[in-house]
Amino acid sequence: MAGSENQKFCLQEVLDSFQLCLSPNKEVYVEHYVAGWRNLVKFLNSLGSVFGFISKDAVSKIQILVNFLNSENSCQYATVQSMVKFELDNKLVDVDKKGICPESGCRTLLRLHRALRWLELFLERLRTSKEDDKTSVMCREAYNESLAQHHPWMVRTAAGMAFFALPGRPTFFEVMNVGPPEQVVAILGKAVPLISEVYLIIEELYLKHNLLDLP
Repeated sequence: MAGSENQKFCLQEVLDSFQLCLSPNKEVYVEHYVAGWRNLVKFLNSLGSVFGFISKDAVSKIQILVNFLNSENSCQYATVQSMVKFELDNKLVDVDKKGICPESGCRTLLRLHRALRWLELFLERLRTSKEDDKTSVMCREAYNESLAQHHPWMVRTAAGMAFFALPGRPTFFEVMNVGPPEQVVAILGKAVPLISEVYLIIEELYLKHNLLDLP
């Protein structure tokens, strides 16, 4: 058996995590962002090995952020905003692209941030799709609009091949584990805007501080 019961994906848990992600003044809590990503990794893994190239990288990035959350500077990593300020103030980010600080919190989160955009676009396409729409097309379009520009040719080619192996829409809806298709669509209708809001807040923060192209 591949994975215990607690590894089973449930779309509701993604919604719950991203609902907790934002503070009243719209700062992004790293702990809940990581929790949201842990659930998205379960989603990727529930579809077999086709998303392994993204899921493995996400797991390693999640662990780096967890290490920061458990470090002596944990309070500085409570929110994405405090993390950015702390790392920039202490020159812990490779803004000059000199190959230093390869595992800064800012760089690590940027990789998850880019992948989150792909999942946001893909989940939105799933939400608005018809029963016979091809998931391979939806996923490829979402990838080409987001992650593809950050991947070398070989990875893009491998990703394109992987998308052809994707199961159909009914299988995707089944692995959501929240009930019939209309319930999946309803929860996606709540989860995707939350994911989008978190993404945009981080995107604007990184743009402001010139962090979107960290090597």
